Amino acid sequence: MSDAFRVFVGSLPEVCPSDARRMVLTADAGGRCEVFTWDAASRSVRQVTDRPEGTVHHAVDADAYVWWFDEDADGRGRWWFEPFDGGWRLPGLPGAPAGSPRGLAVTADGTVAAALAPRHGGTSLLVGRRGRTPREVLRTAGQARLGGITPEGDLLALATVSDGDASVVVVAASGRVLATLPGPDGLGDGSDDHEAPDAREDHEEPDARTGTGGRFWCRGFSPRPGRRELLLVHELRDGYELATWTAHRGLVTHSWCRFDTEITASWYPDTDEVLVRQERHGRSLLHRVSLPDRTRRVVPTPAGTLLDAAARPGGGLHYLWTDTAHPPVLRSTDEIALPAPGPLPHVPGHHTELWTPTPHGRVHTLLSLPEEAANGDGPGAGRIADGAAPPTVFLVHGGPADHDRDAYDATVHSLVASGYAVARVNYRGSTGYGPRWRRAFGTDVGHAQVDDLAAVRADLVRRGLADDRATALWGVSWGAYLVLLALGARPRTWQAGIAVKPVADWVSAHRLTTPALRALDVRWFGGTPEEVPDRYSRSSPLTFAAQVRAPLLLVGAERDVKCPPEQIRSYAAALTAAGVAHEELWLDTGHDGYDGAAHVAVLRRSLTFLHSRLPPPVADAPSRPPAPSGGPRSR
Repeated sequence: MSDAFRVFVGSLPEVCPSDARRMVLTADAGGRCEVFTWDAASRSVRQVTDRPEGTVHHAVDADAYVWWFDEDADGRGRWWFEPFDGGWRLPGLPGAPAGSPRGLAVTADGTVAAALAPRHGGTSLLVGRRGRTPREVLRTAGQARLGGITPEGDLLALATVSDGDASVVVVAASGRVLATLPGPDGLGDGSDDHEAPDAREDHEEPDARTGTGGRFWCRGFSPRPGRRELLLVHELRDGYELATWTAHRGLVTHSWCRFDTEITASWYPDTDEVLVRQERHGRSLLHRVSLPDRTRRVVPTPAGTLLDAAARPGGGLHYLWTDTAHPPVLRSTDEIALPAPGPLPHVPGHHTELWTPTPHGRVHTLLSLPEEAANGDGPGAGRIADGAAPPTVFLVHGGPADHDRDAYDATVHSLVASGYAVARVNYRGSTGYGPRWRRAFGTDVGHAQVDDLAAVRADLVRRGLADDRATALWGVSWGAYLVLLALGARPRTWQAGIAVKPVADWVSAHRLTTPALRALDVRWFGGTPEEVPDRYSRSSPLTFAAQVRAPLLLVGAERDVKCPPEQIRSYAAALTAAGVAHEELWLDTGHDGYDGAAHVAVLRRSLTFLHSRLPPPVADAPSRPPAPSGGPRSR
């Protein structure tokens, strides 16, 4: 398996602004993510980086200098650059403090803007010249990222999050804050396409407390010189709309251009049009929007998921397409050649979907059945060959502000090829189903999601698609937390569980995790463990550890700062004290990583564990090893 395993990152190559044939991308290098150049004119590839733990953050500027972030095991480091064709390499911002990368932008004249999160917390916004010592123009106490820079380098946007509140700050290169979006009354006059006074408050993650919505997602300045127009996505109570900001007009919302589910947006490079990518019910749609003309049309793409999409000069389009049955493929509507993905594996199985009615709304599930068991086509594929349902593994996505997509997943591939059915459930809190579903988190953290998983399981059993005696849970990060909570809160429902880098003890995790995640905990629970201890206890897997009955595989990471190893060990100790059967696997990694060896180790151990607990009823003969991995999921 390890010889064929390739790490995959779901993003398009970065294109040189002055020569679209020159691109920089992250690709596989012996099971690690590393930075490469691609010259479409000569069809040549060059590997730029070669680091033991891999490299993922990269960029290319108008002078065709390749940028990459050289980080240590804790995710902190500095930016470097070198010529596209190779040669000397220099510090991009010499003298800048080491930190975690929060965005980089380089203008055509070599002005560099970078956001870094130093070790002591907060975010520093730096501005300077390529290869020279920068100056700090703004510092925030909370988490933030660079939202964009104008082509002239005179305006920057910083998207900030602090204690659950969010804002987009527009700042001049001198450091003078020009606006904080939106205004004090939410949206100025709140009308469509009207001038608003200087905008004030805002930002990024949806929150049930925001009412009709004061949150704006920053999508960058127009790349056209002289425009100085900032693009935003405005979240409403029941949808999303585009918005723009300029110093002259202030904040303008475009209420005629609304979407019912989550979107991201970016400018076309040579027009005033906007490319909108919509995530809807596990799949993607593209829209081409003209703000001046108030027009919007769907851009035809194959059914499935677009992991990334970008408009190119002249109306061209590059996108990264996949569905469950097909690994990701780079596609282009212009004549610029994109790097070929290499041989793609055969993806076995029958892939369909179903909706489960619940008192809280319909829950969407992507279902993959092994070829030996599947019978029938389409959404109504509710029959199992020979009447024998295969054991079913529920892959529980992380986030929770994320969703499972109709997209290739190496774990799905491996499980289906091994004779298991796979259910991917987009429970309450998932994206892709609109703000109301994303906010329907429930009053007890985690329990609404466990209820949804149990409801889908019961539905699959009722339809004859799952065996009531053979269902397992497998999750990573937040998904792993739900695995542990489900095994303890509903001990007679599940027959096995795999939890990779979970939150296992909320109180300990809160004290040991990052400041940003502590702030998120406080928002979810309404206070700290000292202030609302019962809420933390009610949602902590540790509380239910002694009730677990299903065998469990626990996977922890020694250098994990998001889901620290100490709180996993305390949970494991509680299992041991209660006599609960479990296994442990420890990785010498952090929470996230770019090394495929760790993914392979977890995949192999997990499949071995499942085979000993839920042996498949069909011949156990994986067709071919999985190709690109979907990468680690965030908490």
